[in-house]
Amino acid sequence: MLPQRLRVAPRRGIFAPMSEQDNGTYPGGFPAILRQMDGRRKPLAFGRDEALPPLDTDLTVLLERVVLDPASDPDEQTPLNSSHQRKRREIRAELAGASELCALNGLLVAHLRKRAQPGHTAALFHRLWAEHADHLLAGLDLRWLVSSITTFGDHGLTDAQRQTGQAMTVLFGTMKLYETERLYSGFAPGRPFKLSGRTSEALPMQMDAYSMAYGGLDVNMLGRLWQDADRDAVIRPLAHHLLDQLIADERTVFRRLAMMRHRLDRRRRQKSEAKSAPPPAPAQSRGLAANTPRWGLVSTVKGPLRQIARFAAHHIELRADRIDLYLDDPDPAKIAALSHPRLNMIACDDVWWHATGKERPPQHQLRQAHNATLSYRASDLDWLGHIDMDEFLLTNAPVAATLGDADKTFGQVRMLPAEVLSSPDGAIRHFKLTREAAGQPVAAAEEIYPTFGMHLRDGFISHTTGKVFARTGIEDARMGVHSLKVRGARLASTGPLPGIFVGHLHAPDWAHFRAHLEFRRAKGSYRERPDSTRLGMAPLLDFLRDESGEDGVRRMFDELCLDTPDLRARLASHNMLLIHNLDLDAAVARVFGDLPDG
Repeated sequence: MLPQRLRVAPRRGIFAPMSEQDNGTYPGGFPAILRQMDGRRKPLAFGRDEALPPLDTDLTVLLERVVLDPASDPDEQTPLNSSHQRKRREIRAELAGASELCALNGLLVAHLRKRAQPGHTAALFHRLWAEHADHLLAGLDLRWLVSSITTFGDHGLTDAQRQTGQAMTVLFGTMKLYETERLYSGFAPGRPFKLSGRTSEALPMQMDAYSMAYGGLDVNMLGRLWQDADRDAVIRPLAHHLLDQLIADERTVFRRLAMMRHRLDRRRRQKSEAKSAPPPAPAQSRGLAANTPRWGLVSTVKGPLRQIARFAAHHIELRADRIDLYLDDPDPAKIAALSHPRLNMIACDDVWWHATGKERPPQHQLRQAHNATLSYRASDLDWLGHIDMDEFLLTNAPVAATLGDADKTFGQVRMLPAEVLSSPDGAIRHFKLTREAAGQPVAAAEEIYPTFGMHLRDGFISHTTGKVFARTGIEDARMGVHSLKVRGARLASTGPLPGIFVGHLHAPDWAHFRAHLEFRRAKGSYRERPDSTRLGMAPLLDFLRDESGEDGVRRMFDELCLDTPDLRARLASHNMLLIHNLDLDAAVARVFGDLPDG
């Protein structure tokens, strides 16, 4: 049997605590609520010679005077003789360093919260905001500003002040309640819920649920508050400031709803585009099994039109079901030029970042991870790969078939890197592999690269980690640059993906390498890595430049990257040479036709 204090809540099938005498959330109903509320409103008592400043006080004098901490203020060392004095010292301790005008505002708010106060208290509070709103907005934090707007609700001198103050009191009070309860969900305030997590439960009070796609409740509520405040010159600066701060905060329900609405719009747009796209050829006609998985790629791109087109065209021809390209420096002309039913281009402009509820991260690596995670969480594919714009899948087998052969226990599969060799004629056909890919010992690096192999054990000037395809639908997952992460840790269920390499056009020639060197050294793949135990590119580049200047860097590039018969022979002897012809411009012509320059 159930304990006596528990019963089944009506129409819910959940256990709700309730005693025999209770008939609602608050025992005793509203009489008890009012008694509890009134118990907190006992007036502050004044001691001998204590009083609030008179109504005609010269407020300008208080602007420049700074509040001292009562603990060190000689004038505040007398014993506490009244509740007014006690509250006054609490406020001064909290506002130490602010102006005396800010402290006076706090004291007036404290008195006006009680059921009684000196007769001129509300008028003096009104004077502060009528004459020095700018000073108070600059000197008080948001908590005190919310307390001030609440005070207008009870003691405003006009209907507009009282109406606006009361409405915003309910708004901020309700926010405090539900945001506090939400903390127990385990979700941070800035993290929206998943669209797929909604239950079918009915809302209380027979309310209809807010429409994520078309609802206007939030806009109507905030807009009405803004307009109501606009009717009164005294409350307008305070109310408008708080509303501006509300919609700018990334951790409110309004921002979370905006992010969820953006995701829903994007999902609906993708489904619409998929419906309008020509149907794919049957799997069997493409040499695939009928149950092969659907796969796609995500990349954050920035660069010339042709460079973006090469990336897209190559992978469209590999039969990617969808490619999400997040344009880090969006250009409408590029979006128009690269129209394709399997290509989804997202313009990451200021409006888009604002809609996501997140400020644009300054580091491009963080932008890449953020965008890839958005794509992953909204994906209806089976596998999603995250690679850069200068990376190209190299394979002689259908990608879908290779992914279909992956062990079902793997949440992600890793593709090993292949770094392009710099050919004098500009052709892209020879790549070098890591020792891991070829199963070679450490000594192989020094045999292939006599000078620099002992410092760079794979002879790579770019990453040797490779990239992954991640199985979609994993809860609490985030897509990083090199790995899927779940709750901050790399996914343990990771396996290899034989047959597909990530061909990295990191330095197709010396001019490209030199042009990107400073950025990579400061912010990219050559930046300092304090936690690394290997020499790495950063200290090696610094040493070479200190010892030999640019000539030393060029010698390193030639030994490691220049496509020569000798280097190819040494690589081939260790099974570390990959030959794969990439005619990217031909792929662009086949997929997109003639493209404009840019």
